[in-house]
Amino acid sequence: MADARTRNRYFDDLFSTPDLAWMGQNTNHVPAHPAVVEAMVRSIEAGEFNAYAPPMGFEALRDAIVADLGVPSCEALVTEGGVNALAMICKARAKPGTTLVTTDPTWKWPCLFAEQAGAEVIQIPIYDPATNFKLTPQALRAAVDERCAIIYIVDPNNPLGIRYERAEIEAFADIARSVGALMIHDCTYRDFADGHTPVLQVAPEGTVVSLSFSKWLGLAGMRIGALVAEPTLVDEFSAASTSVLGASVVAQRAAMAGLSVKAEWMQEVRRLDRANKEIVIEAARAAGLSVPIPVSHGNFLVIETAATGVFPEAIVEAARRDGVMIRQGRYHTAAFGDRFIKVSTSVPAAWAERFREGLPRYIETARTLNDVPALF
Repeated sequence: MADARTRNRYFDDLFSTPDLAWMGQNTNHVPAHPAVVEAMVRSIEAGEFNAYAPPMGFEALRDAIVADLGVPSCEALVTEGGVNALAMICKARAKPGTTLVTTDPTWKWPCLFAEQAGAEVIQIPIYDPATNFKLTPQALRAAVDERCAIIYIVDPNNPLGIRYERAEIEAFADIARSVGALMIHDCTYRDFADGHTPVLQVAPEGTVVSLSFSKWLGLAGMRIGALVAEPTLVDEFSAASTSVLGASVVAQRAAMAGLSVKAEWMQEVRRLDRANKEIVIEAARAAGLSVPIPVSHGNFLVIETAATGVFPEAIVEAARRDGVMIRQGRYHTAAFGDRFIKVSTSVPAAWAERFREGLPRYIETARTLNDVPALF
């Protein structure tokens, strides 16, 4: 419990930092669309928070999620954040003697959920320019066998920002089908990508998509997400749910409003995101650092830090002392985490400028830090 308390105090301290620039969690800090704010205010004023929501989510929201994903034969299950959807799926499928196969880097929490259920996690290294920082169908096929219960693909990948082509998604689904595995397509960042193909559009059998409203809509603190799959799979996963009383009513109202203005909203969010990426890339290169994947399909960039001669954690801590939260590579990967920091870009332009101005100073401060506290 000591580690849990340390982690909690770490984030509590971040929340207590005045004017903190949140540039490490890929959350969206662009001022909310008025329609979303109005929906939450109306819900609060009506006292809707006094009642439990429908356990699978409001029907209007479930329908809107399916329509937005473009998969009319499927069904949505609203969850308390995208991570809850993934926990539910892992609980249903991961068992002792089975494997979850994913990439390295990947998003860490489903790996933990699978291990908690007794499954073995197999991570395939993809931090390699030779494969364009992508998982190849050949590498995936070599890593799966009859023990494989889950193939977990984060697309766009967090933290790398690569995006898979339609043919690659089809190949991954074929491999999953060949060994009887479930393919989870984590589409958390799809709204920042060009040409993204949800697996349900090409291979709906034996596949599931997980979604989040934390990133594109900026509802991280409201805890709302979803999984989408064919009805038989939704039945299976909902039977493993611990959220039997539904996700936040206020959050669901915000999500419905967000989907109704999504085209307009994301046009502006992506414009700001692209502009901020240019600022961050310029800052990195001016400091002598490299950006291995400058065309990121997520709302973030990886910056390689080896040229500084200091650990990424030291740079992260130096930035934190200046009121800027960025993330160290080891949050995502033990094997490659000493190579990079990650910077989120769906933020106010002033934050990106603040990072650009501060980065040389963070590097110099990092050289003087002998004892960096635990980071999460």
